[in-house]
Amino acid sequence: MRVAPGHQAQARKIAAELAAIAGTGMVLPGSITERSTRCGHRNCGCHADPPRLHGPYWQWTRKVAAKTIGRWLSADQHQDYQPWIDNDRRLRELLSQLEALGTAALEADPRWQRKPRTATDTGQITHNTVGAACLTCG
Repeated sequence: MRVAPGHQAQARKIAAELAAIAGTGMVLPGSITERSTRCGHRNCGCHADPPRLHGPYWQWTRKVAAKTIGRWLSADQHQDYQPWIDNDRRLRELLSQLEALGTAALEADPRWQRKPRTATDTGQITHNTVGAACLTCG
């Protein structure tokens, strides 16, 4: 199967970026969010007007079996894991681009423009052909 040179060039560029991500070795699904919270002490400043919330705290969340799970991270963990999450997002983008390239290559295939072969083209004799007649049951 021949692929258009433009598609090949894009696929090579995507492959190089995939190799760079693979070189880092780590991918982490989910997201990290900065949170600020209130505590349970009535006289704390987090209940004042305006509130002085506790934090920032970092929370990693992801979906597992249609449920959201999460873990609280330290600032150091946030620094370590954020690039892994960025790698995961970029991998998903690259996969989407590869799928689009594959679809475009399939749609550009000149064989879709060919007329289907009929039995008379191949020299075969067909029997009991209905032609354009409508078939009904009953």
